[in-house]
Amino acid sequence: MLQLKSAQPSVDRSSAASQRHSDYVIATRESRLAMWQAEHVKSLLVAKGYDIGILGMTTQGDQRLDVSLSKVGGKGLFVKELESALLESRADLAVHSLKDVPMTLPEGLTLACVLPREDPRDAWVSATYASLFDLPQGAVVGTSSLRRTVLLKALRPDLRIEPLRGNLDTRLQKLDAGDYDGIVLAAAGLRRLGLSDRIRAVFSVSQMPPAAGQGALGIETPDGATALNQLLQGLNDPKTQLATTAERAVSRALGGSCSMPLAAHAECNGKKLMLHAVWGDPERPGYLVQANATKELASDHAIALKQADVLGEFIAEQLQAQGALCTPVH
Repeated sequence: MLQLKSAQPSVDRSSAASQRHSDYVIATRESRLAMWQAEHVKSLLVAKGYDIGILGMTTQGDQRLDVSLSKVGGKGLFVKELESALLESRADLAVHSLKDVPMTLPEGLTLACVLPREDPRDAWVSATYASLFDLPQGAVVGTSSLRRTVLLKALRPDLRIEPLRGNLDTRLQKLDAGDYDGIVLAAAGLRRLGLSDRIRAVFSVSQMPPAAGQGALGIETPDGATALNQLLQGLNDPKTQLATTAERAVSRALGGSCSMPLAAHAECNGKKLMLHAVWGDPERPGYLVQANATKELASDHAIALKQADVLGEFIAEQLQAQGALCTPVH
């Protein structure tokens, strides 16, 4: 697990044009967590001797807080404006929480590297209750994730699960205002912002399997950025890349939509890749189908990545055979 020191990033909202004195410009959302992630990548590149600018942007996902993501286009809404900046040469690379990145990228863009993963697990956050299992019957838990919803219903079918949108700070504010008895958030985001003290408990990956790519950062670039892509290979973590490739392959094979209640979590020790996935039916509380598989990996990384893809597709087939439904992406 990667442990990173919390930082308070400075937001640079100047235009990309004014930053072209920089060697490279990073496109990022302007939330505090997204800016931390961009500043983290910037520091890694500055350490290699490069001058890096940051282009902060507000995405549709940040603006549309009145409806659930599954009804307005999914988590891809958090990356579309950043991808446009890459395709229009206003920025050279975009830093994403990998779980927000669509499973199929637009033509002309590539996922250049995946950084070492932070804690991939979900965290329980509450001012009153030490764990999910301490809640009284009928208590209110906040999340807008269909994955978390079906998993929470399987653990505690008596609870009320209510929508919770907004960036991490906004969600914590809503909890503190008394709107919820507890909320579920990614542990990685809390740790990165120095908010580990808000975590009352961490769910095991067997209790609450994570979303594909959770806890990992991905860097997206234009296909033709050969020199930059070679530079970013120095930041790539092979084990994290293999694990998240398998996870994303499960989601891609099932449609890759935010409106799909799917968990996929893989662990790689360099020689073996172990993948576990769970699909739930929102209309049938407590109904889950699961699949597990392990793959011996080739020593050649490029071949191992293809094996990770195949493993993810195999797991998706196993889930479908048990009743998991493919969700088309519109």
